Amino acid sequence: MSARGKLFVVSGPSGVGKGTLVSMLAGRDDAWVSVSATTRAPRPGEEDGREYFFMSRDAFLEKAAADGFIEWAEYSGNCYGTPKDKVEEQLAAGRNVVLEIEVQGALQVKEKLPEAKLIFIEPPSMDALEERLRGRGTESEDAISRRLATARVELGEKMKYDYTLVNDDLDEAFRAMTGYMASI
Repeated sequence: MSARGKLFVVSGPSGVGKGTLVSMLAGRDDAWVSVSATTRAPRPGEEDGREYFFMSRDAFLEKAAADGFIEWAEYSGNCYGTPKDKVEEQLAAGRNVVLEIEVQGALQVKEKLPEAKLIFIEPPSMDALEERLRGRGTESEDAISRRLATARVELGEKMKYDYTLVNDDLDEAFRAMTGYMASI
């Protein structure tokens, strides 16, 4: 029987590159990237079980009431959560599990599963973060302002994390993140 895997939670402000860093882990033998469940409708090109497990609101809330999520939250009218059974299955099989979730959810995970290791990805500066958000070309001025305000709050929580790294250079940030994970 193999040793139990370790649980890693990656968080950081929108636009910091956490999704890119986590996607670089996908397909590696040493980590399984968890897929969240959501009540939002699939976007074009998204597949159930790949980007998200798409659920009706009733089914989601029923699963939440049955303690079927490690963490969950409602954001912009939709529910998002990490299915407990899928994560437990991978950990029991000896695989390291990576969750990419927001700060509130990460702190919920740490409360329920103190052995989880929290990794916070931060931008080199707020100016750099604003530049990245604007560079996407997908956000309104109002949305950018909201994301920057949220980022300031999230940055205030980074001291609750086990490991913090600055994503100034993607390759270096990936080396730092995987180096930390290998050291645990």
